[in-house]
Amino acid sequence: MAARYRNWFWLGLAALAAAVLLLRPQEPPKIAQVDSPVEVAEAQPKLLALTFDDGPRRSTTSKLLEGLDQRGVQATFFLIGKQIEGNEDLILQMAEGGHQIGVHTFDHVELRDLSPADIHRQLDPTREALRSLLGDREFILRPPYGFVDDTLLQQADSPIILWSVDPEDWHDRDVQREVAHIVSHVQDGDIILMHDIFSESVDAALQVVDQLRQAGYAFVTVDDLLLSRGITAENGAVYRHAHPQ
Repeated sequence: MAARYRNWFWLGLAALAAAVLLLRPQEPPKIAQVDSPVEVAEAQPKLLALTFDDGPRRSTTSKLLEGLDQRGVQATFFLIGKQIEGNEDLILQMAEGGHQIGVHTFDHVELRDLSPADIHRQLDPTREALRSLLGDREFILRPPYGFVDDTLLQQADSPIILWSVDPEDWHDRDVQREVAHIVSHVQDGDIILMHDIFSESVDAALQVVDQLRQAGYAFVTVDDLLLSRGITAENGAVYRHAHPQ
């Protein structure tokens, strides 16, 4: 009998202890403390502008436009005025594909040392032909050979776009050399000069796009490249790149 009372005593004591534990306020879970917040900043994408001179030429420009469209890439084309007639469909295709269109004179002549009247004889008919096709808009200028003087700066009536990477694709038509030159020389903000009148240049350009996209670069038009760096292109000013400051 005494043993049975002792068992009840210990059972009662255990029940009382359990009740006390349940009624005691629970401590909140511990949360790891960080000394200072860690901010993760999104890296600004590396951007390049791929540009093409001397076109359009049906046999090569059409292939280039197809390849760029397949890759979702926009480029900038500086056109020769006398080559617009008969290639209107290619130019419309450029505009519809989001590519930027600029002027490369009417006859591909050097603009340096020309009179104001002669400069306008090269620029105005080209712009008029493009506006009749694409509507009233502005067209940036790339002077042939990249030669600029004070008279051209005053008469250009548009931004003047040169370049910072030139594989000289007109020189030997060597696709692999051109690709290697561009890939090894580019940096964020560069403007690349090529020509869409050579089949080798078209092949090289598409290989460059593929390789540099894998390296983390994106391709945009010249206007978008400059704007991405906070640069508003001004008439009569020369732009060779948009390197980060």
